[in-house]
Amino acid sequence: MSTTEYTTTIPGASHWSLRVRKGTLMTLTDLEGGANVGMLFYNPENLLERYNAPDSLKCQHTFKLTKGNCLYSDMGRIFASIVEDTVGWHETVSGNSRASHIEARWGARDYQSHRNQWMQNGHDSFLVELAKYGLNAQDLAANINLFSKVTVTDEGGMKLLEENSPAGSRISLRFEMDTLVLLHTCPHPLSEAAEYPRRPVQIELGVADPVAEDDFCMNYRDENRRGFENNRLYHLGSI
Repeated sequence: MSTTEYTTTIPGASHWSLRVRKGTLMTLTDLEGGANVGMLFYNPENLLERYNAPDSLKCQHTFKLTKGNCLYSDMGRIFASIVEDTVGWHETVSGNSRASHIEARWGARDYQSHRNQWMQNGHDSFLVELAKYGLNAQDLAANINLFSKVTVTDEGGMKLLEENSPAGSRISLRFEMDTLVLLHTCPHPLSEAAEYPRRPVQIELGVADPVAEDDFCMNYRDENRRGFENNRLYHLGSI
């Protein structure tokens, strides 16, 4: 069993980034319910390699992310595997909130006037974190929205299912390679909440159990086995 070695809480409407090592277990907990965690992955040794949402979905024959799914890079490698999940549905097709979304839904605020009560958006939050590593808007990719579920309406549009994630919901990611993780706790771009949502998320970091031959994620799809083989070849180059 993995033991927790570091714990922190990310307040709502905040952002964070960190480099995690291969074999790290990251568990995120929706403390109050209804959270959204925008997340992106990059290879810290080659920042041109980043999370690929289309490949993560099509090679696993799914529209949602849950236990068993792997999160692929655009080089066919696996950044992380979802080893535990109490929610059952996380989405990676709706993108990110922008300042225009926030202003249209909840009005305009800025830090100079409203301090910690201003209303951040996911796009600008990612840009702040990207700048710490010499990256910019050109380096953005389609992101994951953990704890969020979207459905399709009869008219063909997408709609966020509010409160998809009850308080205490958890998801655990096992990192299969060294990864630069960017995340924010800003609202989902399709949120129709009456008030700007500020939902905190707890993050626990520890060391994951080794990947066994009968690993659920590796065997979830034949494609995942190939992804793990791509990782194995990649890591042979660093020995």
